[in-house]
Amino acid sequence: MEKKIGIPLEGFDAAVRRAACEGMVLLKNEGEMLPVTEKDCIAVFGRCQIDYYRSGTGSGGAVNVAYTTNLIDGFREHKNIRMNEELLQVYQAWIGEHPFDNGGGVWAGEPWFQQEMPVTDELVKGARFTSNKAIVVIGRTAGEDQDNAAVGGSYLLTEDEKNLLEVVTKYFEETAVVLNVSNIIDMSWMKTVTLPERIKAVLYTWQGGIASGTASADVLCGAVTPSGKLPDTIAKSISDYPSSENFGDKKANIYAEDIYVGYRYFETFAPDAVLYPFGFGLSYTTFSLEATDMKITGQNAEASVGITVTVKNSGKYYAGKEVVQVYVEAPQGKLGKPARVLAGFAKTGLLKPGESEKAEIRISAASLASYDDSGITGHKSCYVLEEGSYCFYVGTDARSAAALPEKLTIETDLVTEELEQALAPTEVYTRIRPGKRDEKGIYQLEREAVPTQDISLKDRITQRLPKALNITGDKGIRLSDVKEQRNSPEEFVAQFSEQELAAIVRGEGMCNPMVTPGTASAFGGTASDLYHYGIPALCCSDGPSGIRMDSGLKATQMPIGTLLAAAWDPKMTEELYVWEGLELQRNEIDTLLGPGMNIHRNPLNGRNFEYFSEDPLLTGVQAAAAVRGIAKNGSQATIKHFACNNQEVERSNADSIVSERAVREIYLKGFEIAVKAGAKSVMTSYNPLNGHWAASNYDLCTTILREEWGFDGIVMTDWWAKMNDPVTAGAADMKNTAAMVRAQNDLYMVVTNGGSQENAYEDNTLEALTTGNLTVGELQRCAVNICRFACQSLAAQRPWKPLQELMSEKDSFVFDPIKFDFTQAESFAVHLEHDGRYKFIIKVSSRLSTQAQSASNLMLNDKAVATIQTNGTDGKWVIVKLENIDLAAGDYQLRLESVKAGIEIAWISITR
Repeated sequence: MEKKIGIPLEGFDAAVRRAACEGMVLLKNEGEMLPVTEKDCIAVFGRCQIDYYRSGTGSGGAVNVAYTTNLIDGFREHKNIRMNEELLQVYQAWIGEHPFDNGGGVWAGEPWFQQEMPVTDELVKGARFTSNKAIVVIGRTAGEDQDNAAVGGSYLLTEDEKNLLEVVTKYFEETAVVLNVSNIIDMSWMKTVTLPERIKAVLYTWQGGIASGTASADVLCGAVTPSGKLPDTIAKSISDYPSSENFGDKKANIYAEDIYVGYRYFETFAPDAVLYPFGFGLSYTTFSLEATDMKITGQNAEASVGITVTVKNSGKYYAGKEVVQVYVEAPQGKLGKPARVLAGFAKTGLLKPGESEKAEIRISAASLASYDDSGITGHKSCYVLEEGSYCFYVGTDARSAAALPEKLTIETDLVTEELEQALAPTEVYTRIRPGKRDEKGIYQLEREAVPTQDISLKDRITQRLPKALNITGDKGIRLSDVKEQRNSPEEFVAQFSEQELAAIVRGEGMCNPMVTPGTASAFGGTASDLYHYGIPALCCSDGPSGIRMDSGLKATQMPIGTLLAAAWDPKMTEELYVWEGLELQRNEIDTLLGPGMNIHRNPLNGRNFEYFSEDPLLTGVQAAAAVRGIAKNGSQATIKHFACNNQEVERSNADSIVSERAVREIYLKGFEIAVKAGAKSVMTSYNPLNGHWAASNYDLCTTILREEWGFDGIVMTDWWAKMNDPVTAGAADMKNTAAMVRAQNDLYMVVTNGGSQENAYEDNTLEALTTGNLTVGELQRCAVNICRFACQSLAAQRPWKPLQELMSEKDSFVFDPIKFDFTQAESFAVHLEHDGRYKFIIKVSSRLSTQAQSASNLMLNDKAVATIQTNGTDGKWVIVKLENIDLAAGDYQLRLESVKAGIEIAWISITR
C-alpha cells in the first residue's frame, strides 16, 4: 500500500469547514443586518479580510497546510453576494506595499496584530455610494511564549482600528464587525464609538483552521445559521476579571479568586460587570424553550436528575440549532458555592422553522458535590453534598437561564467521594468566598484563609515505593510477546539493565529521523539496546490544531480549541477528531500532543486559543470527545498541560499557588473527565504548582492521576522541562530526571536525537540509583507504563525488523567523514560512492529562549532528507546528530532551507 505521508487527508477540510461554522458566535444582530443577501452590496474594511488568521502561534498553530482561505475567498464562493470591488482593490494594493509581518519568522516573534490601512472620509463615503452594508474585520493572534496584554493591538483596539470604526459608522448605517481572533478581546468599543447604534452586528468567527475564511463567509451569507455560544464571559473591562490582580507575575501567581473563575465569579459577586454572559450567542432565527419534565431518581448521593426540554424553532425563515444549558445553584452551606455552575448541556439538531426537538439532560447528584479541603463540614479531603435545596436553571446562557420549580433536596451532608489531601499549598494566603446576600441576589465578597499542606510527602512516597523486579537479563522476550499476551509487561521489563531503564525514559527530538519527518519526538525504542527488544520508535506530533511537521510536509489544520468549545457540540468534536485520527494514522504518528485543556483563567493568556473554556465541565466534555475520536483509528491524544499552566510569561518558573479545592474542582476536573473517557497519554506542564514543578509532582502524577482516577497510560514532560525534588521542592533542573521518575512522570521530552542511549543531557537517573534517591522499582514502573502504551500503538502494528537485518551488507563500507563549513559557503557538492545509512553531525546555536524552537531542512538535490532542529541554547554552540539516513550513491548538492528562523549552523559533517 502506497504511503501518503505529508499528503492531507481527502475530505478532512470539508469536516473542518462544517465544524468552524458551528462555533461562530453572533453577539449582536439588530434589524437582522445579517445574513447578507443578494439584495446587498457589501463594503469590506480591514486588512484581515485578506490576511485572515487561521490559528494562533507557536506549537499549537504551526501546521503546514496545502492551502488557506481568507474572507474574500469565502465570499467569492457565494455567487449571489456582491462585494465592493473598487474598495477591495484599494486594500489589495495597500497590502502589496505593506506585507504581512511575521516577526521575521522567529519563535514568538509574530506581533499580536497587523498594521491597519488608514481610511479617509473620502474613501468610505465613496464606498457607501455603491454599497449599503459595511463589514469591518478585526484580527488578532497570540500564542506560545507570547501572552496578550491590555494594550492597543492586543486585548484593546489600536487607534487605527478605532478610527476605522468611527469613519465607517459615520457613513454606513448598517455595520457588522467580524472578530477573527484567537481569544475574546475588549468589547467596550461597542459603546464608546460615536455612533454605536450603527454597529448592528458583531460576529466572533475565531480562527477556523484551513477553512477559516470560507466558513466565516458561510455564516455571514446565511448558508449556515450561527449556533455558537460563548465559552467565556465577556466583562466590561479586563480589570473586572478577578484573576487580573494576580496574573502575569514572573515568580508566583496566587489564585486568590479560588473556584470563582469566569461566570462563577460574575454571577455570584459582580453581575453588573458582565457585557456578554457565559453561554450567550444569537441565531438568525429564534427558539422557544420549555422544560417539560424533571425527574429525580435514586436517593441521596446516588440520586440523579433528568430534565427534558422541548426546543422549538419559532422563527419564520432560517433553520438553526440551539444549545440547552442547565445550571445549578447549590446551597451555600459551610463551604460556600457559586451562584451558578454549569451542570449539563445539549445541542439540538438542525431545526427548520416550526420544528421541535426534545433535549434530555441527566445530572448525577454526585457531580454537584464540593470538595472540602479544610474539614469544615467534618469531612476533610472529601467531596460533600451539603444539605439543602439544589435549584436548577434552564436557558441559553448563564444569566437568562430560568429557575425550575422542582428542586433536589439533600436532607443531610453526604460524602460522595472519600479521598486524601493532595496538592495543597504550603504558602499561607487568603481566598474569596461568598458572604451575605443582598436584596438583588448579589453576594458580598469575603475572604478566608486557605488550608495548607499537613501531610508528609516523604512518608507517602516512601510507603508506596513499588517493589523492584529482579533483573533477569535478556530472556528472549520481545514486545510482540507482551502484545500477544504470551508474557506480562513486568516479565518483559525485568530483562532491562539499569542503563536500559534509564534510556527508555528519555524521548528524543525534535525532528528525529527514526519517525515521521519534522515531528516533535521519538520515544520507546530510540536506543539500539531497546530496539533490540522489539520496541519500535513511537512518534508524537504537535498539536491541538493539527499535525505539525517542521520538515514542510502538509497536513490539515483544524479550528482552534476555543472555537470548538463555542460550538457546545461534543458529538461534532468527536467526529472531527475521528478525521484527525485518520490523518495521524496516515502519517504514522502514535500520539497527537493535544488537545490542550487548561482553563481560561484570564483572557490575557496567550495560549487560550489552544484551550477550550473558563468552565471545567465544557472543557472536559470537549476533551473527552477529542480523546474518543482520535482513538477510533489507533492513535492516542495527549491531553495537556497538566496542570495550572495559565500564563506564558515565565511559564517555566512562575509558581501557580492554588488551593486544593480550586485545583480539584476547576483546574483538574476537565482532565479527570478526559482520563475517565479513556485518555492514555498526558503531558505535564512547565510550571511549578504549589512549589513542586509539574514534571516531578508526585501528588499530581501518581496520587491523583493514577491512584484516584485509575489512569494506566503514559505521562510525558513538556519539551525541555525542569524538575525539582518531589519532597523538599527547592530549585529545579532539566537534569533532575530522578525526580521525574519518582513522581511517575514516565518520559523526559526531549534529549537530542541519538542522545537517549548515551545520556546526552547528562541527567541524574543512574546517579540517583547509587545514592538511594531513586529505586530500580520506580524506574521499572515507568518502563512498564511506556511498554504497555507501546503495545497498543500504531507503531506496534507495523512490521519490525531485527537489528541484524537493518545492518545489512551495504552498511559495512568504509567512509571517511566529510565536513562542510557553512560560515564560508551556502551550498556544497557531495559525492557518495556507496548506498547506505549515513549520520549527519551538525554544530548549531540559537540565541532564543530555552523553549523556543527553530529549524532548517537539510536539502540534498533540493529534497529535504532531514530536519535540523534546536531549542534555545543561550547562544552556546551544541552538537546535533541525525542518524540512520538512507542515501543512494551519487552526486548531491547540499544546502539548507530555513523552516523556523533562529537557528545558526556552523558546520555539517557526514559520516557512516
